[in-house]
Amino acid sequence: MRPGRQLAVLGAIFVVLYLLVFFGGGASGSWQDRLEPKLGLDLVGGTRLTLEATNTVDGQAPTAENLEEARQIIESRVNAFGVAEAEVVTEGDRNIVISLPGENRDLTEVGSAAELRFRKVLQVADGSGAAANPPPSPSATPTATPSGSATPSGSATPSGSATPSGSAAPSGSATPSATGSASPTPSSSVQVTASPTGGEGGGAAAPSLSATPAASPSVTPTPSASSSPSATPAASDGATPVPASIEEQRRAVEQKVGAAAWEAANGLQSPTDVTTDPSLVEKLKPFASLTDREIAVLPAQMQFNVPQITCGQLDARPPASISAVDQQVVACEFGSIKYLLDQAKVVGTDINDANAVLDQTSQWVVSLDFTGSGQEKWTALTREAFNNEGAACDPSALGDSGNCRVAVVLDNQVVSSPEILGVLTSNSQITGNFTQQDASDLASTLRYGALPVTFEPQAQQNVTATLGASHLRAGLLAAGIGMLLVIIYSFFYYRLLGSVIFLSLVLSALLVFGALVVLGRQIGFTLTLAGIAGMIVSLGVAADSFVIYFERLKDEIREGRSPRSAVSRAWIRARRTIISANAITLMSAVVLYIVSVGVVKGFAFALGLATILDLVVVFLFRHPIMTMFARTRAFLSPRVSGLGRALPARDKPAQPRNPRAKEA
Repeated sequence: MRPGRQLAVLGAIFVVLYLLVFFGGGASGSWQDRLEPKLGLDLVGGTRLTLEATNTVDGQAPTAENLEEARQIIESRVNAFGVAEAEVVTEGDRNIVISLPGENRDLTEVGSAAELRFRKVLQVADGSGAAANPPPSPSATPTATPSGSATPSGSATPSGSATPSGSAAPSGSATPSATGSASPTPSSSVQVTASPTGGEGGGAAAPSLSATPAASPSVTPTPSASSSPSATPAASDGATPVPASIEEQRRAVEQKVGAAAWEAANGLQSPTDVTTDPSLVEKLKPFASLTDREIAVLPAQMQFNVPQITCGQLDARPPASISAVDQQVVACEFGSIKYLLDQAKVVGTDINDANAVLDQTSQWVVSLDFTGSGQEKWTALTREAFNNEGAACDPSALGDSGNCRVAVVLDNQVVSSPEILGVLTSNSQITGNFTQQDASDLASTLRYGALPVTFEPQAQQNVTATLGASHLRAGLLAAGIGMLLVIIYSFFYYRLLGSVIFLSLVLSALLVFGALVVLGRQIGFTLTLAGIAGMIVSLGVAADSFVIYFERLKDEIREGRSPRSAVSRAWIRARRTIISANAITLMSAVVLYIVSVGVVKGFAFALGLATILDLVVVFLFRHPIMTMFARTRAFLSPRVSGLGRALPARDKPAQPRNPRAKEA
């Protein structure tokens, strides 16, 4: 191909690229706005959070469909913040990266599973660990008394730190008495609250552990309270086959605690009062040393019956440890009361809508609107709990009015556990010590659905706008200094040939810049500080290709070729080396892009992009422009061309060192 044709192809590439920059999809605003690439958070400020998908069962990566569904739900939650240009993308087969430009805020909640479950409370036991370490006096058996005096924790979000209540009174405004004498009258609404006062609607408060006997009926988690036939749940948690991976983990736990402890735990039929059998204290002691993940794989009955397994361990279980809807599970409330819960009869997907609203007392609550089928399930669940069908609820789990309670479980924790005082046929509310922001965040989480994948936050980065601008200036300054040093060295060493290096770098920079603008609009690529670093590294790769070509040109002239013939010959021999060197750099960038996440991936992408565009300039500009320079008189001057002592050797009588010198 003639030099003019190669330069024409390069010109056509520039025309097409910058037509896309100024008039392509996504181009809008002024001419200056259309020339702005998409900058990363470290250059403009904002928040970036990386979430890693986890699976508490077998540790396998989620399916691509589940990961994409999770990405869409998280994107909806982030957009609910009202921040424009938020970006939620997947990286690899496990990670989701959330970028919120221009605003610093905590994003960890958007990755919560929000797996809402409504489960009937079957049994209640002490989860504080006191039963596993009894005092010398056998009379200090812990008791649970219904009390509404528990004070919520400092967290405003629903948790096991506040005393719940439910509503069943028609008026929706009755206050429960200390003896739990609210009338079990069917009502059109229920309030699932987390307020210490019992909230609106006359729901009975959940029992709380107390060392001092109260005037109201007490619930003592001792064998005598759970050894009756009614204490045995109607459904068995072993009804569902256990995955092989969980069986393997259980065997590992069995080996850790020892055969004696495992056999003793399997033999328990109810929460054990160790004062009746002191030998159990030592036998079951190894369970106290289990990790949260090891606790999660134990059968539900074992988690509930072994007193050494405390609420602290249960609350620390990995996300989605109790997400199975067809199995009994164990969860805690207030950090000290352990519940054995029935299968989930109503789940988060049965909720049609959730909104943060003000109730009649001007408190922020989350109003739940069930779907058609969800409302039927909710009505059936409240009927089952109100009538205590099959005597499934142990006396220890009944409320003040003698009815079953329904626990509202969000992820691994019980939000509240109100007593059901009637068959409820309408919507519900979750109340608590909410601020408007807390209620809105919870409603948003529930409204957009439960994530099909559980996530653990890996890293959150907050960058102020001022720091971002400082990073941008520093990055551009470093890139400018690097290019300037290469240009100064090239003119000092190669003189006229230095102009080829200068023009090549300018063309490469223009190509890279245009590509960044277009890719930012089309695929969402953002230029980060790491990306700028990748481009600075590519300057060294470009300089290497110049050195390879020009030094090969000198070798050809020394071997007896004329400058004009040496240009084409040097290109043929240097081309393979240049391609090999750039290919190695490109492969390194590809491997780094595949195995890395976050800003490192941006570095790899920028390095690979700059390397590819450098090859384009090498083939379509550097070689043809050198062919044209070889036809000028200045190229034949050693002082001007920069070929040094290679040209004077042409003035001596020809005794070529190589027969190829006769070619030309």
